[in-house]
Amino acid sequence: MLTDHELIKKFQNGSEQAFDDLVRRHLASVVGFFQSITGNNMEAEDLAQDVFLRLYKALKRFRFQAQFTTYLYRVNCNIANNYLTRNRWKDFLHLDQAPDATVEGDNITTSQDHKQLWKAVATLPKQQRLVIMMRISQELPFKTIAEILQTSEGSVKVSYHHGVNKLKELLKD
Repeated sequence: MLTDHELIKKFQNGSEQAFDDLVRRHLASVVGFFQSITGNNMEAEDLAQDVFLRLYKALKRFRFQAQFTTYLYRVNCNIANNYLTRNRWKDFLHLDQAPDATVEGDNITTSQDHKQLWKAVATLPKQQRLVIMMRISQELPFKTIAEILQTSEGSVKVSYHHGVNKLKELLKD
């Protein structure tokens, strides 16, 4: 099995199949990331499509200075950030639809609870928002998040701590 970097090199040399293999390898995790943010499989798939479209355009210039997954997480976070910002305006303008109830395991929750969480995350400062998204959605360790954001692990932990405290304050009802 070829590594991500080997697939990217093949893609850069003109192999569309290599890009298809890369998509198949990472599609489930990308869709899962957006599923946890949107609570909607269709939206998650649309956002994942945006990620891979952006990657298709950008991988021709990939410089192999970092792991592909680090680059992928950054693209995921940028698209998620755009999504949360765009939906904040929808909520402000009351363009969102009434939520349906969903069943998760033994707990009955509403998609409204899910939307409230991500609506609150959208109000956080950018650094805190990115850290919270990666920590909650991808369950990434602080060290990996620090590498992705090109900052120190301590800075990531502080951003996470402040973000969680702000979320607790916003969601205390």
